[in-house]
Amino acid sequence: MVEWPLSASLSRCHYLGPVDTNFDKIVVHGNHKTPIQNYRAFTANSARHYPSVAITVDLLTTGIDVPPITHLLFMRRVKSRILYEQMKGRATRRCDDIGKTVFYIHDPVGLYETLEDVDTMKPIVKDVNVSLEQLIGELHNPQSYQAPGGEKGETHADDVLAQISQKIMRVTRKAQKLSEEKPALKEKLGELQQLWQIEPKQLHKSLVEMGPKRAANFFDENRNIINQIDELKFLIGSAERPVFYTGADELIGVSQGYGISEKKPGDYLHDFNDFVKSHINQHAALKVVCTKPSDLTREQLREVRLLLDSQGYSEAHLKSAWRNSTNQEIAASIIGYIRQAALGEPLVAFDERVKKAMEGIYAKRSWSIKQKKWLDRLAKQLVHEVIIDKDFINESFAREGGL
Repeated sequence: MVEWPLSASLSRCHYLGPVDTNFDKIVVHGNHKTPIQNYRAFTANSARHYPSVAITVDLLTTGIDVPPITHLLFMRRVKSRILYEQMKGRATRRCDDIGKTVFYIHDPVGLYETLEDVDTMKPIVKDVNVSLEQLIGELHNPQSYQAPGGEKGETHADDVLAQISQKIMRVTRKAQKLSEEKPALKEKLGELQQLWQIEPKQLHKSLVEMGPKRAANFFDENRNIINQIDELKFLIGSAERPVFYTGADELIGVSQGYGISEKKPGDYLHDFNDFVKSHINQHAALKVVCTKPSDLTREQLREVRLLLDSQGYSEAHLKSAWRNSTNQEIAASIIGYIRQAALGEPLVAFDERVKKAMEGIYAKRSWSIKQKKWLDRLAKQLVHEVIIDKDFINESFAREGGL
């Protein structure tokens, strides 16, 4: 009853390309070892064609764990809450191999609505249409800390924070999964780690550990986080949204945007120069970069990065704009771009600056093997961090004894 209409429908979906409509039927029995063998055979075969569809009515009672399940289609109603939750439970398994963060229920028979009142498996995000911006706004609302939450002893602010955590997790987990395939995405994640001082894939956990009030303070310090999450979404793209248009494509033009700006690279750099010059005397940390960079602290560097990122001037965008404008590939630090804009200082790759500085240090005196090893370690960290201090060294090199 299910196989032939599904086969006919998929055959009409030309955007999928050639579709193998000879679906696998998995017949399983709870008292036999064949279920897992059948499942493995299915996954090995389904890897060769798209979509992967299994038709079975026996999956519920076997206890087979199939983590990649992301879609459930209810074909008839059941009266048992336990059976209903078992069906949903088949799609709740975590699967990092495919970057799974959500699953979807397709319910033409109204089963979800029928058992909603007795269902004990409630989604954390109650309204998927509520934006991250709205939720962060609720987290700053004093009334959220007075209204009761869904769990005993918690407030509405706790519920809001849980929803924020889930929304962020869906993006950062998928970004982490795809980062090895997409260099721009990997670079952006590294940039966000420097801005947030938290590894992006751990941000959702860290927010929950902070609690509502500290999390609200975190969002105050990182006011551009909504744009940053949106940029991650853009870099991720979407493999789950196939193109339905089947006509011929026409190339209209090729251009590159720089975050919130769609200007040409030369105009983007010109605006950056104007911004830096007009804010030197208004922002203490920015002034230190331009007047005495040797006194710049790690916290001040973070303040500068947050300021520039909020205006769309991230290190990655500046690097790309410089390359497209001058045809020069220079991996300068954010400090280098600022000083070039404010003082006209030549742009030099930061690792070259570190290398030259280290050559001067090595030439000053005779160093022991152990001392050279430490200098090499510090140089490598400096290239990555731009600024290191005593606390950072003691934390990063605790196993080696610190300073």
